[in-house]
Amino acid sequence: MTAREHVHDLPDEVEATLVSTGRRTDAERLIERLGELGWTLAVAESLTGGLVVAELVAVSGASAVVRGGVVAYATELKQRLLHVDGALLDAHGAVHPRVARQMAEGARVALGPGAAAADVGIATTGIAGPGSPDGQPVGTVHIAVATALGVRIESLQLEGDRAQIRAEASARAIRLALDAL
Repeated sequence: MTAREHVHDLPDEVEATLVSTGRRTDAERLIERLGELGWTLAVAESLTGGLVVAELVAVSGASAVVRGGVVAYATELKQRLLHVDGALLDAHGAVHPRVARQMAEGARVALGPGAAAADVGIATTGIAGPGSPDGQPVGTVHIAVATALGVRIESLQLEGDRAQIRAEASARAIRLALDAL
């Protein structure tokens, strides 16, 4: 008798238990959690240049929860598309925790369904290097996750080359969103 044949001998509550086929990625877990909540997601990226939303839409079923993403690499796009305060950008530049916060909030509004906001907004901004246009250390990263309940911001100093910093920032953004839910 095979293991599969033994399933019919198990109590109902065990028979209905889902068995994992392997470790799920944070992106898979986030998409699943958003689906359970019936929530939608919007992403605003600068530093990561689309890596976050690309990782999310690679997950089967993402279209049910991911509204879209904006890559606002140019500072003026952060203001025009995501409604980041111009005075904040003038005073601190694009790499600042409050800029990440306003980008996440702006993504919720800009990419929400109809007149409503998306339920969750994720934003990334930072310096991937090799140079720094405003003197901040390479690897400075600010990530924000916004919901109707509030905003979480994580400020990081990452190590590595440009690709490593961008990849780690993307992974950390997805993890922060997962932790926020």
